[in-house]
This record gives sequence, structure tokens and C-alpha cells, in this order.
Amino acid sequence: MDNKQTLLDIRDELDVIDKEITRLYKKRIDLCAEVANVKIKSGKAVFDPAREGEKLDTVASYLDSDFDKKAIRELYQQLMTISRRLQLGIMAEHGKSFDTGFEKIEKSDKSGKRVVYQGAEGAYAQIAAIQCFGRDADISNVKTWKDAADKVRSGEADYAVLPIENSSHGVVSDNFDLMLKYPELAIIEEVDLKVAHALMSVKGATIEGIREIYSHPQALGQCSEFFEAHPGISAVPVLNTAVAAKFVRDKGDTTMAALASEAAAELYGLEILQRSVNQQKTNTTRFIIIGREKTYTDAAGKISLCFEAAHRPGALYNILGNFIFNDVNLTMISSRPIPERPFEYRFFVDIEGRLDMPNIVNALSGMEDQVTELRILGNY
Repeated sequence: MDNKQTLLDIRDELDVIDKEITRLYKKRIDLCAEVANVKIKSGKAVFDPAREGEKLDTVASYLDSDFDKKAIRELYQQLMTISRRLQLGIMAEHGKSFDTGFEKIEKSDKSGKRVVYQGAEGAYAQIAAIQCFGRDADISNVKTWKDAADKVRSGEADYAVLPIENSSHGVVSDNFDLMLKYPELAIIEEVDLKVAHALMSVKGATIEGIREIYSHPQALGQCSEFFEAHPGISAVPVLNTAVAAKFVRDKGDTTMAALASEAAAELYGLEILQRSVNQQKTNTTRFIIIGREKTYTDAAGKISLCFEAAHRPGALYNILGNFIFNDVNLTMISSRPIPERPFEYRFFVDIEGRLDMPNIVNALSGMEDQVTELRILGNY
């Protein structure tokens, strides 16, 4: 018999085995559905880590080699994960669903609200606030992002506008961390703002004479190619782009300049030396609007989550599998260190969907048993 025929024979035998595995899988999953019905009546939890651990040890004991033991454990971990997802879906149909902590409302009313942003007048956050709430809104500034969150928590403001991500320079990590410090607050909306940094200084200044440029670290990073082309100019980070413009105005020094919005140049009477300094002309910053209401509407299409995973192999893989299995699109993932646990991380993710969608509920229900911490930051 030639090699080609031998390969065909092997494949035919594999097909027979696969058909039998499929039959046994269906038999097993049907029994798992019956288990769900029993658990509904008894109130027993879907996830039983002790039982699953025993099962993995048992099936591994049926095999001899280390490779086979490891492989069968991985296979059965997936089988049991699929079984849990089935059981959670059945239990959700019987009203035993994941509690999101959010309420669905018909419409969000933004009229007459008090809004705060970090920085000075002319900041991009102020522009984002105007874009979201209109020019007639009660919009004021505070010194830091934490001050903005404090104002909302205390009730002195209804909403705060915070930058969370830039298309060319990544996430604003401090504001991810800030969201965790204020569990009573939630994201209620987002604003995408195209950002074009203008180089500005006092009257009489020239690019050739500039020795220091002030701006927010993100803005300085978004203009890194300008600094590479002008090695004699130092980048000096400050709290905010508009704060930089105001500082340059107050100093009145022709060797100092700021990177900020053209609105800031007009507001502080500065001359624009160069427009659109940032190298990415599609440069966009995403701002989030945070408030005290944990609500969402039919128009909501994005959910922001934060979770912590157990520090063991495959933990993140299994958690993200809940999104794959439930056809949930993951649009962003970012990790941040957990300060009290060196070299361990929490994850921030954005997914598409709404908190009342069955596939979202099933995905979150599956995650709940696989994470050590889970927070819904907003559905907007």
C-alpha cells in the first residue's frame, strides 16, 4: 500500500472517531442541561471549583504520559467551560441572571447640568464638554482630574469630562486608575475630538528662537517628530495644554512656546507659529463623561469593563473566551499594574453591546466565576 493510501486510511479512521466524539459530546451536554434544571430548583451555584478540580484530576489519571495528561486536562477545562455557559443561559431564561447594577432608562437628559473639566479655559476637555453639552451649559474648570471626579461624587457637579485614550499615543492610564477609585461613578457618554496641536508663543517669537515648549505629556508625545527635527528645543510637561498656553502668556518670554488648541491661542492672545504640529493628522482623543447615574439607554452600544484575573496560566485566555463564545466584539484592551500586588495586572476592556442583550449577560455571567474582581464602568 502506498503512502497516499495509508494517509487516506488514517483519515477515514479519524472521521469515525470524530463522529463518535461528537455523539458523546451531545450526550454529555444534554446531561449538563439537566444539571442546570436541578441547580435552578436547588439554588446551587453553576460553578463548583472543587468538583471541577476533582474531575480534571480523574480524567488525567486515565492517561500515562505528561503530554496526554496535560492535553486531556485542557480539553476537559474547555468542555466544562462550555457546560457552564450552557447552564448560565438556561438559568438566565428562568430569571436567575447576572446583576449588572445598571438601570435602563428611556432617555438621558443633559439639560441644565453642571459640567467640570480639568485645566484652564481653552483646554481640549472644555471643547469636548461644549461639543457634548452645548455652549450654553454650565461648564467650569478644576485643577486636576481627581478634583473633577470629587466634584461629581459630592454633587457639586453633575458630570466630569476626562480624556481616556488618544488614537496615536494610547490610553491616559491615570484616568483608568481614577475610575476604580470612584465606584459610585459611571461612564454615561463618550466624545471623540479631533486634536490638532498648534505651536504658539508671545508676539515677536519665532520657531528658531524657541528653546522650551510646554504642554501635556500626551500632546508632547503626539508631536515627537517635531522635537526630533528641532533637537535644540526642550519638551516640558505640564498638567494641561491650556495651562501651558496661559503659562507662556504670563511669562512673556519669546524663547518659550506652548502646544495647545487654536482656541487657546485666541483666548490667551498668543501668536500661532505652526498649525497641526502633531505628526498624525487624524489624531483623535476620546473623552469620557462620568456621572453618578448608573444607567443606559437603547442607543447604548459600548460597555467598558475592568476585571482582575487569577495569577495562573490560561486565566486571561479563559476569561476572553466568554466574548468569543457569545459573539461579543472586543474593541479595546489595556492592562494596568495592581499596586498592592507587584507584577500582577488588572485589565480594562471595551466591548460592543448593551447590558440587556442575552449574549452580553451570558458573557458577563461566565466571567463572574473566572475573575477575582469585575466592575462595569459604563454602558453608553
